[in-house]
Amino acid sequence: MKYAQFGKTGLAVSKIAAGTWGIGGAGWGGQAEADSVEALNAMLEAGVNLIDTAPIYGYGLAEQVVGRALAGRDRSSLVIATKFGVTWPDGPSSGVLVQNGSKSNIMRELELSLKALQTSYIDVYLQHWPDTDTKASAEETFTTLQDLKDQGVIKHVGLSNSSPELIAAAAEFTAIEVLQVQHSMLERSNEPLMAQAVADGRAVMAWAPLAAGMLTGKYRTVPTFGPDDWRVLFYPFFQEPRFSRSLGLLEVLDGVAAAHQVPVAAVALNWSASNPLVTTALAGVRNALQGQQNAAALDWELTPSELEAINLAIDQLQDKTQS
Repeated sequence: MKYAQFGKTGLAVSKIAAGTWGIGGAGWGGQAEADSVEALNAMLEAGVNLIDTAPIYGYGLAEQVVGRALAGRDRSSLVIATKFGVTWPDGPSSGVLVQNGSKSNIMRELELSLKALQTSYIDVYLQHWPDTDTKASAEETFTTLQDLKDQGVIKHVGLSNSSPELIAAAAEFTAIEVLQVQHSMLERSNEPLMAQAVADGRAVMAWAPLAAGMLTGKYRTVPTFGPDDWRVLFYPFFQEPRFSRSLGLLEVLDGVAAAHQVPVAAVALNWSASNPLVTTALAGVRNALQGQQNAAALDWELTPSELEAINLAIDQLQDKTQS
């Protein structure tokens, strides 16, 4: 495993991290808890030391699974990132989500997260999405987080799915040390924001580097997901015409994977984690084999010619998407 300095936090984190949206099960076709625990343990045993989760993943289940996986391990050797700000006030079955950055909600969510994760502190606490519903001010949200930092309950503050304007507003009240954005071969629109974060000394966590499975090679024909599946709601490349356009990139990844005798997903993770704008890539994981393969994604290097071929295919795909 390769490690990197996590911005200015003083932490050293694995370049491949464990992402847990999928192991929450809800919106991802379900998931066996035992498989999830084994998957996380496989990544931890292989040197991964950062796990990213959130209360909304599986409506609390993902954090509970992480807590089970970490039980009995040396907490000081692990970095846990979780989030606040996306709630379901009328219960998961309502399907109604509210983005809430108020002090009262932060305190409520933090207490639940600490209990689920079986820990007394959070290493990286991120606002999951901007507060567009309750309209809590940046001052209320981020002075609350600074108070929690002062108490030692959270160690570092970050923003996920944010904007330059919110980053600047938040930084008036607490140090914003981490930025989390969607980034993959199929989604590069956040690269200007990532570049600015790196220039400012912030760590960058790339979520969905495998494009929700599209870059694993699993899908060669347009898949059919349920209407409430996150892959329908968040990822336009599972729909035509972007799906068929992406197959050309997959063919290039197939060739690289065959040359190195690794899974296609390992090529996508290697490309992502090797990007100088990415501090760590959050790899989703559903079973122990995937955990082992994810963790091994940096055990080899892309050759200059392979990298050139991949980037050319990405550029050609982007040109087609914009046309």
